[in-house]
Amino acid sequence: MHATTILGFAMNLVAIIALAYGLYFRRHHRRDLLFAYLALNVGIFAVVSLLLVQRVDLAVGFGLFGVLSIIRLRSSEITQQEIAYYFISIALGLINGIAASWPLTALFLDVVLLAVMYVADHPRLLGTTRHQVVTLDVVHADPQALHADLERRLRAPVLQCEVTQVDYVRDVTVVNVRYRASASRPVRQGGVR
Repeated sequence: MHATTILGFAMNLVAIIALAYGLYFRRHHRRDLLFAYLALNVGIFAVVSLLLVQRVDLAVGFGLFGVLSIIRLRSSEITQQEIAYYFISIALGLINGIAASWPLTALFLDVVLLAVMYVADHPRLLGTTRHQVVTLDVVHADPQALHADLERRLRAPVLQCEVTQVDYVRDVTVVNVRYRASASRPVRQGGVR
């Protein structure tokens, strides 16, 4: 094993631990995805390192991306935010695997990716905007009445609402709602669908 590969692996481990534990887990508290990010990243690093050592044809590299693209992210419910963490964990593995010979380049790219994720997912940045699927025990014919009902129930200003299902038999409406939660009122993070 080359010294550059060992250095690249060490940098990769530091970067993925900073991303998965330092950023993701401490903010979102999903242990299952913490494990998934670590495993995916280390697996990508190992495959890329082996491909580079064996000088495999470019077609094999495209085949690897083809395999990765057909893998469905099967989880209970996964948000776009969590998919972004998947993408960054893959990117870190690729960067540290490919750029192991140029440690300063790999380090720079690791720092850039981690800094972007730190800022983009920071709770203070758009932290009061929430998304929730709400099931109402009433059907509103008037959009203004629906809007007012949602604001009363959520005790927050509604930014956008979209009716996704109406059941006139049971008098039920399912609404996809984006609203601004007050900073003083704690909002459960796990309730986002």
